[in-house]
Amino acid sequence: MPDSKEDSSPKLIKEFGSHHPINQMKDSIMNLLLSFGFEIIDGPEIETEEFNFDMLNIKKSHPARQMHDTFYVDNKSSVLRTHTSPVQIRGMLEKDPPFAFISGGKVYRKDDDATHLPMFHQIEGIYVDKGVNFANLKDLIYKIIQSLFGKEIRLRFRPSYFPFTEPSAEVDILSDEEKWLEILGCGVVNPIVLENCNIDSNKYSGFAFGLGIERIAMIKFGVNDIRDFYKSNLDFLKQFK
Repeated sequence: MPDSKEDSSPKLIKEFGSHHPINQMKDSIMNLLLSFGFEIIDGPEIETEEFNFDMLNIKKSHPARQMHDTFYVDNKSSVLRTHTSPVQIRGMLEKDPPFAFISGGKVYRKDDDATHLPMFHQIEGIYVDKGVNFANLKDLIYKIIQSLFGKEIRLRFRPSYFPFTEPSAEVDILSDEEKWLEILGCGVVNPIVLENCNIDSNKYSGFAFGLGIERIAMIKFGVNDIRDFYKSNLDFLKQFK
């Protein structure tokens, strides 16, 4: 006869999940920026054209506003935000300088290939105060990149153009294969953007930067196809426990 006291209940296998690699990377970058004194702000994913484009000095004729680049909703009265910059605009309208904001979350663009997705994650930051300049921006960018990839990482600033910053730059890092990889965009906040937010551009200046979390994660984890992050492949995801 079996022992009546024997525990015959089914044994549960304790196997815990883990944070998705994109969430891991987002948390790591956000915590880093918090340690530099930035404040997290948030905003809607469905935006008006005013906040997504107009307030950021993106003209009606700019290619980014075309149907082939942007997801329009509600008969073109609103869009799925194409960047997290509108969150910063809302923050600038609500708070007087000095301030340092970061915002992170999903953004949407009509892209779909090995290095681009129609939905991806972005972190953007802005700092506005008296006397802020490009040298301050470069100092912060070096600290961010070196914190993520180590102090030996080589990086370069390339002149670029963004409607909301002037001057503007794109930042590349040198890979182990001796290839330059674009990592983020940045620049000094365009005075027009400051004035749009009722900030006196003769008194205040600022810098802004933005990076794609998937892009950073691909480089950091050695992933060649951005779509691998979202295929629900457990063998792939278990690598990041």
